[in-house]
Amino acid sequence: MLTVVGLAIIAVIVAALLTEKLSPIVALSVVPVVGALIVGFSLNEIGGFVEAGITKVANVAFMFMFAVLFFSIMKDSGVFDPIVNGVIKLTRGNVILVAMMTPLLAAIVHLDGSGAATFLIIIPALLPLYQRLGMRPVLMLMLAALSMGVMNMVPWGGPIGRAAAVTGVSPAELWHDLLPVQLLGVAGAMVVAAGYGYREQRRIKRNKAAMPHIVGELPIPAEAVRSVSWRTGFLPSLKRLQRRAAVQYSGVDMSAPAKGMPRHFWLNLVLILVVVALLAKGVLPPALVFMLALSLSFAINVRKPSDQAAMIKLHAPQAFNMGAIIAAAGVFLGILDKGGMLTSIARDITSLMPADALGWVHVAVGIFGVPLDMLTSTDAYYFAILPVVQEITGPAGIDAKSVVYALAIGNNAGTFVSPFAPAVWLAVGLSGVSMGKHLRFAFPVIWLFSLYLLLLGGLMGLYF
Repeated sequence: MLTVVGLAIIAVIVAALLTEKLSPIVALSVVPVVGALIVGFSLNEIGGFVEAGITKVANVAFMFMFAVLFFSIMKDSGVFDPIVNGVIKLTRGNVILVAMMTPLLAAIVHLDGSGAATFLIIIPALLPLYQRLGMRPVLMLMLAALSMGVMNMVPWGGPIGRAAAVTGVSPAELWHDLLPVQLLGVAGAMVVAAGYGYREQRRIKRNKAAMPHIVGELPIPAEAVRSVSWRTGFLPSLKRLQRRAAVQYSGVDMSAPAKGMPRHFWLNLVLILVVVALLAKGVLPPALVFMLALSLSFAINVRKPSDQAAMIKLHAPQAFNMGAIIAAAGVFLGILDKGGMLTSIARDITSLMPADALGWVHVAVGIFGVPLDMLTSTDAYYFAILPVVQEITGPAGIDAKSVVYALAIGNNAGTFVSPFAPAVWLAVGLSGVSMGKHLRFAFPVIWLFSLYLLLLGGLMGLYF
């Protein structure tokens, strides 16, 4: 019963997100509660599950709200403009090179193993560049997710740490054999990026031929283009024009001078670097880091309390909306986790594997690792599926390390395409891409990429 209802809850939520028939908040909060009532849980029990789930994601939700406000202030101050201009000069506006740079940059930043921190760093930096070149943000998310999934197998990351706890094998020992897969995986991600960059370049050329004043899929009126002086020679997105107009209408003028560096550029840049360093070191809770950073950004860029209130009012809808979605995801995770549904799903799926293929069960589970990431949480995958698969394959002479390699390599590629990972909601919120669009665009590519990674592991003899 737990498995059937749990799968039904997941199927309804995934369908609602893909078709965009329900808002994420409604889908993630109402559907799990209805499912829990069908199973027979009391209202008190459901309340306890929900409280545990919301507590688990509360830090991410608070961090997100303050992070959105902070990076919005930074973008409006123009701090990213010289950086983007420099990258454009380096790549000479070459869409293919920008696409190839995306997974490489994501892999470097994701060395800390934190998906949320990586998205918080790379999306605000790359999004203006993608918009200026007319590239789609959904492509940026997919390319970043490719290499971040590969880098997620570092020994200080969550998946390998969980696997080490289950099997008793040292994380460093597990990583020693996974390192070549990671290096070739990042190289493969750059090859994929080159192919998609070529396709994106052709799409942009077709759009420009059809409409001269167009960036991506957002046409810009000629009057708006003529009324704004832009230093870079690249057309901005319509959303950016609207944002700057809204800022000026609110009475806060943060526009940069027509020539030279933006106001307070170096102070803002140092502030961003300090924030990144604090996130990487983990010396303070991320939510507190962004609270302090937001306060300092106000002190540097917007000093009047009335102007600060206007800026908060301008950017608060996006911050609150995504904070609410993450809280709703806590309802879903709490009910499925504490209600025992995730564990039941994991064990029942594994038990359906044929008994005469014991020596291949771990590889079979690895092949379906990305879809399983859509059905189970990371905890359920490593704490429920991994021990069962290890027990099943043991009599066939498969050691614990081989089981970990197959499951981890097959699963980690899909980490940042699952709608049940809070970091993914953070990414779609920062980039302005809907979850349904991200899933439709990235899921097939990332699943195929996971098969490439599994093939690399097989060629290296990691599974037997």
